[in-house]
Amino acid sequence: MSTSQHAETRVDEAHLPASDTPRTRVRRHPERSLREGAREVLAAGTVANVGVSIDSTPYVIPMTYLYDPASPDRLYLHSAKAGRLVKHLAGGAPVCVSVTITDGLVYSRSAKYHSMNYRSAMCLGHGHEVTDLAEKGRIFEDLVSRYFPDRLAGEDYQHATDEDFRSTRVIAVDIEEWSGKQRQGGPLGPMDGDEAAPGTAGQIDWSD
Repeated sequence: MSTSQHAETRVDEAHLPASDTPRTRVRRHPERSLREGAREVLAAGTVANVGVSIDSTPYVIPMTYLYDPASPDRLYLHSAKAGRLVKHLAGGAPVCVSVTITDGLVYSRSAKYHSMNYRSAMCLGHGHEVTDLAEKGRIFEDLVSRYFPDRLAGEDYQHATDEDFRSTRVIAVDIEEWSGKQRQGGPLGPMDGDEAAPGTAGQIDWSD
């Protein structure tokens, strides 16, 4: 299912992860909190930064992922079966997943107030391995369709094989808590509204 199709799907509000919890509350610039907007960020993003602690050492690994806002409390990751991260998550380990969409850059007349316009989501939860072969096959095809919506299984590429299933792991991340945050707009420095002040101020919109 493509991202645009996801946006049209009915959302299961009863299974929204908890937001504004002590671990996920936006404390710095709380007015920028997206509250329940995390699912829109997850649906639109392309790279998930997956953070875990293994033997007391923190690791953050960028990964592709599958997310459907109709099932807002779960996302899927996949990797080679021997991958350290997925082996760790298969046993139910805690995980933090973050996704950021950069919308543009903001430049100011003051060094301190240069910034970035963005939308972001942070999710806390636990992972477990998906072992049902039919479900793994569906996830594989949905994952391809998420990034390549015009490619069809059986026409543009072959369906996953038994060997594919044996050599990879699919991890379902059960999202228990989440938060979203964004920044939009121009520079906010004390001289940025003064056309007579030295320097320049403005923004670069990456959507142009």
